[in-house]
Amino acid sequence: MTTPEKPPAPHSRSPHSRSPRSRPSAEPASSPSVSPARAASLHRRTLAWFDEHERDLPWREPGTSPWGVFISEIMSQQTPVARVAPIWREWMERWPTPAAFAADPESEAVRAWGRLGYPRRARRLHQAAVAMVEDHDGAVPSTEAELLALPGVGAYTAAAVAAFAFGRHAVVVDTNIRRVNARWETGNALPEPSLTRRESQLAAELVPDEASGESARYNVAVMELGALVCTAKAPKCGECPLESDCAWVAAGRPEPHYTPKGQAWAGTNRQIRGGIVEALRQSEDGLGREELLARVSEATTPTPAPERLASCLADLLSEGMVRDDGERLHL
Repeated sequence: MTTPEKPPAPHSRSPHSRSPRSRPSAEPASSPSVSPARAASLHRRTLAWFDEHERDLPWREPGTSPWGVFISEIMSQQTPVARVAPIWREWMERWPTPAAFAADPESEAVRAWGRLGYPRRARRLHQAAVAMVEDHDGAVPSTEAELLALPGVGAYTAAAVAAFAFGRHAVVVDTNIRRVNARWETGNALPEPSLTRRESQLAAELVPDEASGESARYNVAVMELGALVCTAKAPKCGECPLESDCAWVAAGRPEPHYTPKGQAWAGTNRQIRGGIVEALRQSEDGLGREELLARVSEATTPTPAPERLASCLADLLSEGMVRDDGERLHL
């Protein structure tokens, strides 16, 4: 197993990071645009900055298993790292291996997921652990192709786990990396609304080659730079190691070339579904249908219409997120 000079690990992404299943949109690929000398300077400055500013995250501790890295990556999708860290620690104490996790029922995964949001990820994580036990002798697979075959694993997660857990050469592309690359090379304030082929090509072009042994650590360094300095709304350009040749800074820091769309929460089905799951998570013995809907209605602002509550519950039942034993509802 190839290991970077310093054990790399994943790090947090913005809560508005793209879905791990997203793929580049179809468009003609452009020719390489960054000279080797400029790319080498980018690598040197980014890695030097990371050496000084790397955050102390639990999954970056020496000896963290590939399973620990895998869990951190799933949990960190669209969830702030501050919320992930304590639950990650709880999970690693309770389920230190894929086999230990797969041995417990899926409902326990959803219950232990807490308030991380998007509880479907907990189910997918459990299904992935079962696949690891059945198909990989209880181990996290080390190649992107094998990782992509696991339930709930997309291109980003496969590349991140291959790089950060196993030190493999991979092109990791998340929202933070896309934003740093867009500003430094193209001069745009933000990356495109969805991942494009040109963005993927630029990311591949900027990752150090495999022979350097630095690609995994560079990937996490750029992600960290985007999370802490080159942020979406309040970038700290004066603290950035890339400011001197950043195309966006040179252009006068222009406004985004499109208006980003926020993610609504209040009044959405996602809010109602989350309320249903949370109410059942807090009830060891389950709840009757009427009691459950009454609790969720009282706790939700704005108050949802009864038919909408019933519809969201029906969806959760059909998806298997909620179980009905004939008397009470359970996770």
